[in-house]
Amino acid sequence: MMIKGKVWKFGDNISTDLIAPGRYFHLRNDLQKLAMHVLEDAMEDFSKKVKKGDLIVAGKNFGLGSSREHAPRIIKLAGVSCIIAESFARIFYRNAINIGLPLVELKETDGIEQGDELSVDLENGTIKNITKNEVYEFEPIPNFMMQILKEGGITNYIKKYGDFPEVSE
Repeated sequence: MMIKGKVWKFGDNISTDLIAPGRYFHLRNDLQKLAMHVLEDAMEDFSKKVKKGDLIVAGKNFGLGSSREHAPRIIKLAGVSCIIAESFARIFYRNAINIGLPLVELKETDGIEQGDELSVDLENGTIKNITKNEVYEFEPIPNFMMQILKEGGITNYIKKYGDFPEVSE
């Protein structure tokens, strides 16, 4: 599974409050409208300028805070195809995978800049910075999560397969 897009760069500790500002809580039943405000408290013009297929690159602890499952949903609805960060809040990570939004943990994101173009190979664990002609490696996404992502989320996966195969230890 390959993803290619332009980078939007964020720092550490991007919370679900920054992703989905509380003052728009009344829009939680209209995610398309809520997505028009995604990340505006972290980068004012993000929701107006992000394009389908773009990528978010961030520092540590992306998605911390409440378990608002609409936070990854509105990022995906805004057009973001993948988030790359040094680390993620665990509930955000799981919510994102469940809705089919790929996340990549990359130990060092400082070398990637706003506007860089990246090509991400989720299965082989490589990111090519096309702009800088650099390659970064990450731990590939586990197979069972790749299957969820390929189906567009856990709901689609369950509809198609009915259940997950048993895993032997």
